[in-house]
Amino acid sequence: MPLVAGVDSSTQSCKVVICDAETGRIVREGRAGHPDGTQVDPSAWWSALQEAIAAAGGLDDVEAISVGGQQHGMVALDERGQVVRPAMLWNDTSSAGAAADLVDELGAQFWAEVIGTVPPASLTVTKLRWLAEHEPDNAAKVAAVALPHDWLSWKLTGAASLDSLFTDRSDASGTGYWSPVSGEYRVDLLERALGRQVAVPTVLGLAEAGGTLAYQGNSSALVGPGGGDNAAAALGLGMTAGDVAISIGTSGVVSAISRRPAADPSGSVAGFADATGQFLPLAVTLNAARVLDAAGALLGVDHDRLSALALAAPSGADGLVLVPYLEGERTPNKPHATGAVHGLTLATSTPQHLARAAVEGMLLALADGLDAMVAQGTIVDRVSLIGGGARSAAVRQVAPSVFGSTVTVPAEAEYVALGMARQAAWVLSGQPEPPTWAVDGAQEYAAPVDARSVVERLRTQYARAKELTLDR
Repeated sequence: MPLVAGVDSSTQSCKVVICDAETGRIVREGRAGHPDGTQVDPSAWWSALQEAIAAAGGLDDVEAISVGGQQHGMVALDERGQVVRPAMLWNDTSSAGAAADLVDELGAQFWAEVIGTVPPASLTVTKLRWLAEHEPDNAAKVAAVALPHDWLSWKLTGAASLDSLFTDRSDASGTGYWSPVSGEYRVDLLERALGRQVAVPTVLGLAEAGGTLAYQGNSSALVGPGGGDNAAAALGLGMTAGDVAISIGTSGVVSAISRRPAADPSGSVAGFADATGQFLPLAVTLNAARVLDAAGALLGVDHDRLSALALAAPSGADGLVLVPYLEGERTPNKPHATGAVHGLTLATSTPQHLARAAVEGMLLALADGLDAMVAQGTIVDRVSLIGGGARSAAVRQVAPSVFGSTVTVPAEAEYVALGMARQAAWVLSGQPEPPTWAVDGAQEYAAPVDARSVVERLRTQYARAKELTLDR
């Protein structure tokens, strides 16, 4: 029974799963936490990966491994391969001004057509511009720039040369200087951001090994190309064209598999590549599960109690609306916006109403992202909820009223790590298509009988409220 490993190095933690390469059955797994913050020393990720590997029983018997990671983060390396400064993560909005400048310089239409995405502050290209403008001494030291999963994969191979850095098309498509349409780097855009050219990772084929493992005695396991977290989750879920996944984690992500690239000059939809040779249009909100965390903290309750309170209030919370822009927002692109509560009256001043408004507000923000994708031609045959926020009974039961359709909740699993394990099995097999792994245990939540009127009412009151938000 050949074994493969999949890694999910996310914003909050590192997860490792060891799976049967033929069936996808999880044999063992481990995890470790990451530090908080929007700028992190990558050595913390490496330490967490080693801790998670140890918790999973090591890699001695693994024949292939792939690493998925949070997208966009800037890992700047000097000519010796040393990290120049803490990595700026996707949720660091310091580069919002740099993003606006880059869009102004070339135009939103240009970025949408060439890169597939109008750069928000999350994209790596904006962080390189910020580095050049705010830390010129550090910028001058940069010899190569990598993404979080690139750097971890490189570390696993034990390579020292910057020429050995590698990545995949899904994560490269979120840098702002690789085109999912042409399949090539736009080094002119990297140079525009940083002021000069530097080395970038080689973009591997879909199931091409980037090297072999050099980790605690295992020097023969293949190291796959890896992937961005959203593409990895899609691979883990076995998504095909028409499938939409709504991931409720630190960020909220609406993603779909498409046979053609997206190009949205409004910036609402990012036109990324997926991990199977197709495309992954997606819309991202900066505020997802943490909206529930914040509401629970305000009410002094845990998640289960928050869910019970929300389900005790009527749909629409009698007009109470929570706009969940607690950390600014990306969709719509309002990096300095603040959250707000509207419609507060004596009647709506109850824990139940606030809990309901928090759940609905978070989901309505995600619905805005789905609407933008549909406007770009995304076909919606099936909606699935994944991520930590999908554990909430209130989220599961309210979601059909917000999205206006039946919602499927797959069995709780680490789908990013599983997607990377599936990719590792693909690399190991040498076959033209990834192995077929079953996704079992899904539950379905039906839309209400009067879904259209419910959706219209919720969307209308939310649309009015979100226009009243203020900047910091």
